[in-house]
Amino acid sequence: MTQLISNQNSFDSLSSKWLFLKASLLALTSSLLFINLSHAQSTASESVPHYNPKANFEIKITEIPYRTNASGRVLKARIYEPVGKGPFPTMVDFHGGAWNNKDRFAEEPMDRAIAKSGVLVVAVDLTLAGDAPYPANVQDASYAIRWVKHHAPQWHGDSKKIGIYGSSSGGHVAQLLALRPNDPRYNAIVLEQNPKIDTSIAYVATRSPISDPFGRFANATRLKRDRMINNHYTYFKPFETIHEANPQEILDRNEPHGKLPPFLLMYGDLDDNVLPVLQEKFTAAYRRAGGEIQLREFKDSEHEWVAKESAQTDLARATLKAFIAKQYPR
Repeated sequence: MTQLISNQNSFDSLSSKWLFLKASLLALTSSLLFINLSHAQSTASESVPHYNPKANFEIKITEIPYRTNASGRVLKARIYEPVGKGPFPTMVDFHGGAWNNKDRFAEEPMDRAIAKSGVLVVAVDLTLAGDAPYPANVQDASYAIRWVKHHAPQWHGDSKKIGIYGSSSGGHVAQLLALRPNDPRYNAIVLEQNPKIDTSIAYVATRSPISDPFGRFANATRLKRDRMINNHYTYFKPFETIHEANPQEILDRNEPHGKLPPFLLMYGDLDDNVLPVLQEKFTAAYRRAGGEIQLREFKDSEHEWVAKESAQTDLARATLKAFIAKQYPR
């Protein structure tokens, strides 16, 4: 009988120890799950870009080829990378030059200023009309957006939300991609590294965009500006494409489109290259189509006022920063 009681006590002791061990393991498992969940939430939070337009970062500038066009010209990307952990908002810059001139350096002062505020800016070369007419440069731009989406993380940039900035004819390209992001002609160049990436854009900012190429052509004809007139003939081949590739006329034709991205349109009140009335007309049409657009006029400013340092140039930079900040609410 004594032996039986002893065995029962040993069994009870072992059971108590097992229950204690089981409870301890359960508590440890719960702690590990909490730690892992907290880490995951922290990592997710850190992966969301935050943007303060008043920030001042050091920047690193590098250049690499992003594609070679049909004429054999190597198109390069100039990367303005804020020095920091990121991820930073990402913006692709399309240069102006009346479709026939300039390159990735065209907006360098603006690109530097925006990058220093904490934005990954990638300025890209586009095919010039002398090498190939429309839509060659739009195809470059479409490819560049997808290429930047694929590579942005290596420069600490956000790859999920890409904005674009275009000046003058680069603004025309930006408008076409905003209105026709899924156009198979524009997306004809396949990104072999990741063919599934699309050309969707989160927001569009422009300075003096050629919102109505035919309206600009008519103005150049009236002013007898032969060089400006010829730039249209070089780019639009056949010339009838000046209507097909016309952002204003696309909206007037009520072409089907998806959700239009938020849009910033900056122009100078003294612009006799793309008349202010054309920018006002485009703005009204964009709103009628359901798009959100901010029209900003700059006093005593011509077509390329941002090429010179001035109070209005500083205001243009501040306006662009504020617009980007709106896309990343705190």
